[in-house]
Amino acid sequence: MSQPCDLIDFRQAMRMLAGGVSVITVGTGDDRTGLTATSVTSLSASPPRLMTCINKSASAWPILSEYRSFGINLLSAEQTDLANRFAGRGGEKGLQRYEGAEWYTAVSGAPLLVDTLAAIDCTVEEVIERHSYAIVIGRIEAVKVTQDDTPLIYWSGDYRTITHGFNIER
Repeated sequence: MSQPCDLIDFRQAMRMLAGGVSVITVGTGDDRTGLTATSVTSLSASPPRLMTCINKSASAWPILSEYRSFGINLLSAEQTDLANRFAGRGGEKGLQRYEGAEWYTAVSGAPLLVDTLAAIDCTVEEVIERHSYAIVIGRIEAVKVTQDDTPLIYWSGDYRTITHGFNIER
């Protein structure tokens, strides 16, 4: 019989999995909010789909459920402040998270960041609820690659960058 998984060990193990940092944006007008995520991945290229996982206790969850659209904004190394803001590290909530950046909308109406590695406009195709999370499958409505730059990644409990020689730096 196997031993139950130790939560602390599991979290430490997941910190060893480097991931690109994205801001997930939801809502319109005064209902806008969002979150910082590393749980974004391509699901299919044909048809174009991606998936992300959102904690159902996040403020973005009810807004995503209502509007059924979202933006995935792939952050560059220069956007650590934005990642922190959407993670709520300074106490920002809702519309406050959007301050200091330029936004636009495409097909779905979800907010998309003007100055980012890539902005992906999605509508919700399916939601699979498991435990305290929702696995959200997004149908890609529009994609805009806005710059070729150094990506922001999260690894070992901190934001990092990858230099062109593929060295990981703080």
